[in-house]
Amino acid sequence: MNAVGLPRKDEMPRKDERLAIPALGEYDNDLLTVDAWLNNRSKVVQAQSLLCVQLQERDKLIKERVEYLAKKRGITFDEMWEQILNGTAQKMTPGEEGLEYKSGDEG
Repeated sequence: MNAVGLPRKDEMPRKDERLAIPALGEYDNDLLTVDAWLNNRSKVVQAQSLLCVQLQERDKLIKERVEYLAKKRGITFDEMWEQILNGTAQKMTPGEEGLEYKSGDEG
C-alpha cells in the first residue's frame, strides 16, 4: 500500500473477466424482469442463473462437439479442450477438413 492507503499499481487486482451481453429485446427483457421478481433475485443474478442452467443442459452436446473436433484433428479430447480454453485452438481451413477424421471411424 502507498502512503494514502491505496494499493500500489503492482498490487492491483486482475481486471474482471465479466461477460458483456448486449441489451435484450423488449419482450425478453420483460420476461427476465418478471422471472427475477418471482425468484426474488436481481435481473443480473437471474440472467446468470439461467445461463448456467442452459450451459449445464448442453454439457453433453458441447463435449460431443469437442470430441468430434478433436478426432478431426487427430488429437485427444483433453488436448482439444485445453486448446479451446487457452485460446490456441485453430479453425481448420477447407483444405484441411477431413484429413484425420473419416465418417466411418468409430470413436
